[in-house]
Amino acid sequence: MATQWQTFPIEFRGGLISNLSPLQQGSNAVGSATILQNFESSKEGGYSKIKGFEKFSTTAVPGSGPILALKVISSGRIIVARQNGSNVTEYYYGTGTTWTSMGARPLLGGKAKHVLYNLDGDDKVIFVDSNNYPATYNTSGNTLTAITNSTDVLGAENVAVFKDTAFYAKGNNLYFTAPFTVDDFSAANGAGSINVANEITGLAVFRDQLIVFTTDSIKRITGNTAADFQIAPITDRIGCVNGDTIQEVGGDVMYLAPDGIRLLSATDRIGDFGLDIASDPIAKDATTFLGSTPNFCSVLMREKAQYRIFAYIESEQHEAAKGLIATKFVSQGASGISWSTTKGIKAFVADSRYTDTAETIAFANTDGYVYELDTGSSFDGLPIEAIYESPYMPLSDPQMRKSFYKMTLYAEPTGSMSLDLNVKYDFGSSTNTGVIQPATQSVESTGTSVFIFGDSNSVFNTSTYGGELDKIYNTNIIGSGKTIALRIEDNSINPTFTLDTALLEFRQNDRQ
Repeated sequence: MATQWQTFPIEFRGGLISNLSPLQQGSNAVGSATILQNFESSKEGGYSKIKGFEKFSTTAVPGSGPILALKVISSGRIIVARQNGSNVTEYYYGTGTTWTSMGARPLLGGKAKHVLYNLDGDDKVIFVDSNNYPATYNTSGNTLTAITNSTDVLGAENVAVFKDTAFYAKGNNLYFTAPFTVDDFSAANGAGSINVANEITGLAVFRDQLIVFTTDSIKRITGNTAADFQIAPITDRIGCVNGDTIQEVGGDVMYLAPDGIRLLSATDRIGDFGLDIASDPIAKDATTFLGSTPNFCSVLMREKAQYRIFAYIESEQHEAAKGLIATKFVSQGASGISWSTTKGIKAFVADSRYTDTAETIAFANTDGYVYELDTGSSFDGLPIEAIYESPYMPLSDPQMRKSFYKMTLYAEPTGSMSLDLNVKYDFGSSTNTGVIQPATQSVESTGTSVFIFGDSNSVFNTSTYGGELDKIYNTNIIGSGKTIALRIEDNSINPTFTLDTALLEFRQNDRQ
C-alpha cells in the first residue's frame, strides 16, 4: 500500500509576534515569525528582504560628533548640522558632492527639530536645537537666518506650523506668532502663548488640529487664530517620552509612550481619539528594544506605509545597531500593523521627503556621513543579514509524530539568491535523543542564463536579458517530529527577494 503524504501550506504573513506562547503561535498564527530580521512585510504579500543604504556623498560633513540636524529638501539636496572646530553648531547644505557651510550658530545646540513650511511661495525650514535661537533655512538661496525677535524662543525645543502660524515649544510653554509669519511675536498682531502645565516633548499637526505631546499628557489645539485657539485634553494619563519618535503614518500618529509604541487615531466620533498600543504583538521584543537606550529617531517611508524607529547607542558597532519596522495594512488602528526588526542601521537622526515621483530617505550618525536608506543591496558594502524563523507548528495534532520529506518554497527573487534553510523539530530540543536536528541546506536560484542589467556578472554581448527567474524551489528534507519550525537566512549582498509561501509534504505517523 502506497504511503499517503499530506501537504501543509505556510503563507508568509503576520509579521513578527512575541506575545504568544510557542504552541499558540504555531497553531494560530502560521506564517508569522519569531525572528524577522532585516525583512519587511510586503504590501503585495510575503516577506521581502529590505534594501540597503549607501552614502549620499562620499565626503563627510566637516566637524566632530554626531550629525545634529538632518533635513531632506529634495532627492538631490540635504541640510545637516554638526559641531565645528569652535565647538558650536554649524549648518551645511549638500547636493551629493561636497558640503557648503551656511554659517555657525552662537552656541552648540542639541539634536535639532525642524518643520517645513511655505507662506510666500518659497519652501523654508525652521530649525530649533534647545540652546540657540530658532533659524530659518530658505531653499531659494540656501541661506540660514536666525529668528531673534523674542527671547521667549531662545532655546526652543520643538516647532510646528499650524494655521499659517509658527508654534515654538520650550518647557511647558507654547509661543505662537502672528498669522502668516514665523518671527512676529507682537501680541498686537495676534501672537501669544499657552501654558500646557507639563513639559512639551513634541508637536504634530493632525486632522486640522495641533497635537501637543507632553511627558504626562496629550492635548490638542483647535481654532484659526489667537482669537479662537482652544486647548483641550486628549488624555491626562499617558504622554510621549521621546519627540523624535512622532510620525504620522497611514492616517494615525505613532509615538513612543512609557508602555510601548502607541497610535493616536481619530475615530468615527467627532473629537474622539483611540490610543492603541501598537507594539503589543511584539511585547517581548519591544520591551528589550525600548529599554536599551533613551535615544531614538524615527522615519516615515510613505510608499510602503511604513514607520521605522532606530535605537541609538553611541558605543555600539554599526553592525549591531537595532531598529523596528511597522508596516500598516489598514488605514487606522493597530490591528493592521505587521512588525519586523532591523540590524545594522545605526541612526542618530533621520528624515524623508517625497518630491515629484521619488521618495528620499536619509539618516546619519557619528561617522560624519549621510546615508540614503532603502537603496542598493548592501549596508554601504557590507552584507545584509536577513533571518526569518517560524514558530514551531504542530500542523495537526501536536501529539502525533510526522515524517517530513519535501519543502517547496515559492519566492520572488530580483537577481541571484542563495539561502540557508534550517529545519528544526520539537522546539529544537537538545535533550531528546530521539529527535535528530537536520543539517543546514542551501536553496539557490538557478537559470544562469538570466542576468540583471548593471550586475557585475552581466557581460555585454554574452548575457541574455529579459528571462524569467526561478520562483519555485524544491528541497528534500529529512527527519521527524511532533512540531516543525523553519529558519531561512541570507547573509549576502544579493538583491532583495520576497518569501511568498512554503509547502511541507509529510506523512503523519501513528500515535505513540
